Amino acid sequence: MLETLWSALVGLLTGWHLAWMTVGVLVGLVIGILPGLGGIAGMAILLPFIYGMDPVSALGMLIGMVAVVPTGDTFTSILMGIPGSSASQATILDGFPMAQRGEAARALAAAFLASMIGGVIGALVLTVFVVVARPVILAFSSAELFMLTVLGLSMVGVLSGSSLLKGLLSCALGLLLGSVGAAPATGEWRLTFGFDYLTDGLPIVVVGLGIFALPEIVDLLRANRAIASVAALGRGWRDGIRDTLRNMGLVLRCSGIGCLIGALPGLGGSVVDWVAYGHVVQTSRDRSQFGRGDVRGVIAPESANNAVQGGALVPTLLFGIPGSGSMAIFLGGMVLLGLQPGVTMIETRLDLTYTIIWSLAIANILGAGLCVLVARHVARLTTIPYVYLAPFMLMIVLFAAYQATRDWGDILALMALGVLGIYMRRFGWPRPPLLIGFVLAPGAETYLYQAVQFHGWSWLWRPGVVIITAAILLSVWAGTRMAGKGIDEGGASAASQRGRWPQILFAALLAAAFAYALQQSLGWSFLGQVFPLGVAAPALAGMVAVLAILVFARKHPVLFDTEDMIHRHPRTMEHYLAWLAGLFAVSAIVGFLIGLAMFFVAFLAVEARAPARRILTLTAAATAFLVGMAWLFVLDFPRGLLQEAVRLPWPIG
Repeated sequence: MLETLWSALVGLLTGWHLAWMTVGVLVGLVIGILPGLGGIAGMAILLPFIYGMDPVSALGMLIGMVAVVPTGDTFTSILMGIPGSSASQATILDGFPMAQRGEAARALAAAFLASMIGGVIGALVLTVFVVVARPVILAFSSAELFMLTVLGLSMVGVLSGSSLLKGLLSCALGLLLGSVGAAPATGEWRLTFGFDYLTDGLPIVVVGLGIFALPEIVDLLRANRAIASVAALGRGWRDGIRDTLRNMGLVLRCSGIGCLIGALPGLGGSVVDWVAYGHVVQTSRDRSQFGRGDVRGVIAPESANNAVQGGALVPTLLFGIPGSGSMAIFLGGMVLLGLQPGVTMIETRLDLTYTIIWSLAIANILGAGLCVLVARHVARLTTIPYVYLAPFMLMIVLFAAYQATRDWGDILALMALGVLGIYMRRFGWPRPPLLIGFVLAPGAETYLYQAVQFHGWSWLWRPGVVIITAAILLSVWAGTRMAGKGIDEGGASAASQRGRWPQILFAALLAAAFAYALQQSLGWSFLGQVFPLGVAAPALAGMVAVLAILVFARKHPVLFDTEDMIHRHPRTMEHYLAWLAGLFAVSAIVGFLIGLAMFFVAFLAVEARAPARRILTLTAAATAFLVGMAWLFVLDFPRGLLQEAVRLPWPIG
């Protein structure tokens, strides 16, 4: 054991590991600071760059990124009143009022220190849990692993906002997307529409970017304003540190809450900040200042949302079950590096497991320190109109998606999933359940097949299965109680007659997708059809119920959109979708690099109405950055018809 710990420590302190972890921390801070991406999309952006890297360095970079996003997004929550990610929603309630009355520095200092302590506690809990849980993990068979995937799916109710039905249907859609490609048991191709690109399934990088990144970018573009209007921080850094130290008991309790919730597959940062915020309100004697600028309302959610990463690594590393959306993509990164989480990881690579855990602690300390250093500069950056930042985000998203398989199918799939994510957000369909379903689908189908093959149906009575079944029932009960208490995407919590027919059309298209999957599955072999058929049939019935409510109910507090999106923003979603389609079309003709430069010039001239010198400067900077990334990581640009017809030098060839 001591030899293993020493090996992990040596791997942790190597120069390359620390360097790549620092890169991940810097990327995570940028992603957290700039709303529109978040931890899931940020992890998806880094994922294509780990091809060919040393596993220790690659995992260090990924952990560095995911560890500090809940720290970096504190800037947007406190300075702008905009959640940088789902884990920072509750911080707004008291952090933004503190900034408005000139105590931004105090709120940021308290948040950064609480985040650092919470992250370190999460790593310590994970360190101890790996030792304690190792014998239990080694006794797990495919039957218990299948039930753990079902446990992950059972968390959908908590992630479903005000509509449990829509959350379940979103999860079902994710399960079907995860079924695309070769069936695990028989190898027959399913739901490929005749495209060779889909025979290996959809890359998780493309799904994460399409469902989460593009909708956020479009939504912020439609706001048509600067992220923040004031760059001043005020005084109070020492006061914020003293506040955190004075409330150390609260930090420890909320860190424990974060670890516990993070360890439950499917929850993660989606609810932990609200649970921690509810805890501090319920346990405080003086509640008069909550929501008006009480520093405890900042400390509680910030300590919990960093600790949740350590908890989320428990099911990810030990069971191969993602504890959150970002952990789902981290799990995909481990697979890309040839690492199999779970039993194999604990048996053969325990040293690497500890390297990952301790990297989490160091990344939290490093991230908190960097946040303090860059705070004043970030406050200035957030006054830049988002119309200038959006093209850079689109550039990174499209380039990262293409590196998944280096096929134009990556871009097409990204666009299709982006449109799906945009309208899911608009009509209040929760997106985290879709990603959880997508990630768990292959494992669920494979483990079920293996359990039946190895144990018959007697696996249902194994002690581990019975215990996990009880946990699933408890999770479902908790999910039904919490359904309706979350924050809705797109704001579908009150009735509105505006947007009824667009919602009906969107729901009809989803119903058609489930009907197509049902019809196709009837032509496959039993082992190939049982999983998608079992998903599509009840999902189609659920969609019929949704359509009936939309068509016949005059008002329904769950299914109708609350806001007239056209009146709220000067631009429609379709306006920016047209820009995306134009970028895609031009890139298909002249290649991605040339097409991107043309897009920058046109977008900044039309949307930002920028002067010519600024347009040329920003376009040159973006192009240089992209070329540098391609050269450094030996990456390809999508080629167009021009490159196919004419031999051109790199990088435009």
